[in-house]
Amino acid sequence: MNNLKLICSILVALLAAFFCMDASAQFKEEAFSQQYNDDPASAQDSTDVLFSFKEYFSGLRHEREIRIGTMTGGSVAIIGGSQIYNKQTWKLPIVYGAIGGSLAAGIYFNTQGRHNAAKYCFIGTGVAYWATLFDGVINYRPSEYPHPGRATLYSILVPGLGQIYNREYWKLPIYLGAMAFAVHYCVDCNINYQRFRSIYIAATDTETTYTGPISADQALYYRNVYRRYRDYSVLAIAALYLLQVIDANVFSYMHNFEVDDDISMKVAPTLILPEYQFASINPVSQQAAFGLRLGVSF
Repeated sequence: MNNLKLICSILVALLAAFFCMDASAQFKEEAFSQQYNDDPASAQDSTDVLFSFKEYFSGLRHEREIRIGTMTGGSVAIIGGSQIYNKQTWKLPIVYGAIGGSLAAGIYFNTQGRHNAAKYCFIGTGVAYWATLFDGVINYRPSEYPHPGRATLYSILVPGLGQIYNREYWKLPIYLGAMAFAVHYCVDCNINYQRFRSIYIAATDTETTYTGPISADQALYYRNVYRRYRDYSVLAIAALYLLQVIDANVFSYMHNFEVDDDISMKVAPTLILPEYQFASINPVSQQAAFGLRLGVSF
């Protein structure tokens, strides 16, 4: 148990250093001029490539600026790639130490039969891996605010953070409240599903004598009902999660979109000329006529 406490303390210290060190430096260095959907003219294509290994590795060699989506997508497989691109290679020992150390400790505890301690170590591995991606997004330096790619990745990594980044704080109770309710309902339905599942198994077991007040048919009915509701709540959680990601992306793009309140309408007479290419077919109907022209400007 002392070893587990020591490992957890080391992980917390590493993660704290990971986020706190060099936090102010990101506001002092010169920002990149690359935008989310901008590529050099020579690299443009008829369709926008979601991910390019050539672009990603060129960015790691600091030969070009890459999009935040490309940087983060590559770092999912190549751990520490974001730190290399952001020129913060001093963080790599922290990254590999936190991820590798907690993973090795989890494997060790699992082989010793200490599965509870191993579980917490594996959770620490996941948290350290998530922190690596999150740190890369934080330290990416786009040229404009708000940056759609950053807002999107914020919402992917932390639900609701994209809305905070876009300064749309009023949306947080809506998304987080709805997701919290869906999660609570999912947990509650799963508890009842497991309960009636156990009752059904006990009621249909021929080797034991079941004397409970709920029959096997009733247990089967409620088991199926709660399982269905649990699955629906999982779909609701996924839909709300996806919706807040889309919301952060769309409203980040539309942040500077303005509609002028000065709307005017102009009505003027106009002369409708005939279509001379068809005048020889029906010369009578192809005469000039007077009419009105309506124009709206906004």
